[in-house]
Amino acid sequence: MTDIVDELKWRGLFAQSTDEDALRKALADGPVTFYCGYDPTAASLHVGHLVQVLTMRRLQQAGLRPLALVGGATGQIGDPRPTAERTLNDPETVAQWVTRLRSQIEPFLSFEGENAAVMVNNLDWTAGLSAIEFLRDIGKHFRVNKMLTKESIARRLESDEGISYTEFSYQLLQSMDFLELYRRYGCTLQQGGSDQWGNLTAGLDLIHRLEPGAEVHALATPLMTKADGTKFGKSESGAVWLDAEMTTPYAFYQFWLNADDRDISRYMRILSFRTPAELEELEKVTEERPQARTAQRALAEELTTLVHGADQCAAVVVASKALFGQGELDELDEATLGAALSEVPHARVAELGPLVDLLVEAGLAPSKSGARRTVKEGGAYVNNVKAVDGEAAPGREELLHGRWLVLRRGKKNLAAIEVTAG
Repeated sequence: MTDIVDELKWRGLFAQSTDEDALRKALADGPVTFYCGYDPTAASLHVGHLVQVLTMRRLQQAGLRPLALVGGATGQIGDPRPTAERTLNDPETVAQWVTRLRSQIEPFLSFEGENAAVMVNNLDWTAGLSAIEFLRDIGKHFRVNKMLTKESIARRLESDEGISYTEFSYQLLQSMDFLELYRRYGCTLQQGGSDQWGNLTAGLDLIHRLEPGAEVHALATPLMTKADGTKFGKSESGAVWLDAEMTTPYAFYQFWLNADDRDISRYMRILSFRTPAELEELEKVTEERPQARTAQRALAEELTTLVHGADQCAAVVVASKALFGQGELDELDEATLGAALSEVPHARVAELGPLVDLLVEAGLAPSKSGARRTVKEGGAYVNNVKAVDGEAAPGREELLHGRWLVLRRGKKNLAAIEVTAG
């Protein structure tokens, strides 16, 4: 089991640990129970959370026992952001989000066997805790001067807004989670992102104060970044969520398919479950033929299958090919086509006018003269059929599912027209 540390390092998943040698020994002595926490501060996890969820899966496959904590208590507070106070959600909303996040995490873990996963909720040990008990039993063991050194706290103190006592105390709640899981389940390892390092080590310190002689560890994964400097997990339309209603499977697939060549090797190592040999081969192919986007396609299919299932992934792949002329658009079901077209520029019209007008309205041409030139040069397509007359209006019988036209300029520039009137 010590090999898992070497694998995490090879994959770029090992940012730091409290004591690497001690961690390796604990893994060798095994079995080890570990946990990772997720706060329900939204109705869904996003792709940034995938690093932790898939690392949990990887550690379980290596023989460790995972505790997946969805924080019904900490989710009502929220980890302090560096910029401003969070808006507090009511307990009923948080409870609903706990259920949603649990359902997203559970498919990635196994709940059978000797190292079966367990889902836990920190509301179980905080709901009945009085303020006096919390301050005496937990708060007594924290030093404010040390808490002030946490980066997000320090930045907030320097801002005009400052920080509330509520968010300042978040670190105590998360530390108490590790203590409770140590006592209830024998949990000796906490996993999290490197931005959580202050919270991770605070939990260790609390256990050491209250459970002398306990051997506990923290393991941090690096934060995912993009080579272009933009935030990982964001697309042009916003955050990329795991919930299919918040981010369609098509948009999820396209996020990975469009990954920068400079990023894809790192993304593959961190998120894929392919072997090192398979990943090195994909890296080689990408270096030799980047235009083929072989690695991006492989990762997109693997993650879409993991998150949304094989059937959804297959439908998305068919739709993606059909939109770019490699399949029949009229064979796509309405829901799949609608989801795919929601991710491209589109215009709504009451009636179908001349094609040159539609190309301009959809943003595929800057002007009617530009649209005419595109048609004349053979670069305009309607439902994957090359257009020959820009002045003619497409017929209503050409509408896909009675609603849409798919317009394309050249090989890659897509747009949609939706007819809204009957």
